[in-house]
Amino acid sequence: MTILFYSETDDPEPWRQAFAEQLPDIGFRVWPDIGDVRAVRYALVWKPKAGLLATLPSLRAILALGAGVDPIIEDASWSRSVPLVRLVDAGLAQQMSEYALYGVLHFHLRMDRYAQQQADGKWNQLPPVLAKDRTVGVAGLGVLGGDCAAKLASQGFRVIGWSRRARSLPGIETFEGEAGWPAFLRHTEILVNFLPLTAETRGLLDRNAFAQLPRGACIINIARGPHVNEADLIAALDSGHLGGALLDVFRTEPLPADHLFWHHPKVIVTPHVAAQTVAELAVSQVIDNIRRIERGESPLGLVDPHRGY
Repeated sequence: MTILFYSETDDPEPWRQAFAEQLPDIGFRVWPDIGDVRAVRYALVWKPKAGLLATLPSLRAILALGAGVDPIIEDASWSRSVPLVRLVDAGLAQQMSEYALYGVLHFHLRMDRYAQQQADGKWNQLPPVLAKDRTVGVAGLGVLGGDCAAKLASQGFRVIGWSRRARSLPGIETFEGEAGWPAFLRHTEILVNFLPLTAETRGLLDRNAFAQLPRGACIINIARGPHVNEADLIAALDSGHLGGALLDVFRTEPLPADHLFWHHPKVIVTPHVAAQTVAELAVSQVIDNIRRIERGESPLGLVDPHRGY
């Protein structure tokens, strides 16, 4: 029995060492050195090539190296009879909350405005806005979004949240479903996107959504690139309706060299770094899930392929 590791960005060596120490009876192979495909029982993967998983006839589970699993779900060759398991937190929540807090503070303190003033050689003090008077909207209130919302609220911001289904978080006003989306947007000055990528959320952040945000609102996207209609975002920034955007994820990654985001004066680009899987924090969860499956139990983080998360 072997586990196949596939990732073009993650170092396999910490994982190899952990499996050797904790599950020495399971062989560990790194793609493309698959060996006997019939021996592969588990695939530990991040953005596997389309069709790869279908070549493994003995799979008991697909274990994602992150919280997002849309590249696997979108692979038409993936057999839905094989369980798909995502990481649940494993250090991702802390990283994403730190990134979101930086972004919120950046726009809240008008650091984008001060950077432009520095470039123009202008000394102009902008009037302060207290955190309690700044409304931050968190879209997506699962493990990651809920953690971020709570941490932003602890910094004194007025935090509101939106999710597809009703959620209750202490001290945070929440909205849900299609009926609650417009009201959530109308009150949101800084929007932080934590939504899972599903058929319902793909392209959700478009011209209609941007138009409902207050003038000067800012966007922070750390979920998935296809949530955002990129042309609509550029138009909203150029018109002055939106004040700025901090983007960590994109429809095409790496972001093409000729993309307008690279040099847009109101856009900050980072290369999908808001939450990176750290082996020492995630490996215990992966190994525990393999042990659960071997005992005939349900793993933590089991994905519903119909919901997409």
